[in-house]
Amino acid sequence: MRPAMPLPSAPKKSKSHNEILIKGMTIALIGIIILAAPIFKPESGIGQLFAQSYLVGWFALILGAAFIVQFLLRRKKG
Repeated sequence: MRPAMPLPSAPKKSKSHNEILIKGMTIALIGIIILAAPIFKPESGIGQLFAQSYLVGWFALILGAAFIVQFLLRRKKG
C-alpha cells in the first residue's frame, strides 16, 4: 500500500505576512478606540476611564502602525 500524498498547503510566508497585517490593524484599531472614546462619551465613566489611559491608546496606535509598516516592507521586499 502506497503512502498518501500530502495535500498542498498555502505558503507559510504569506500566511505569516497576513497575520502581521491583521495584528497591526487590530492593535491600531484598539488604539483609535481608546483615544476616541472620551470624545464620544465625555460625561460617562467609561469616557473618563479612557481619558486617563490615553498613553495606552497612543502606544497601541504606534505599535499597530509599526506592524503595518513591517508588513508593507516585507511585501515590498518580496
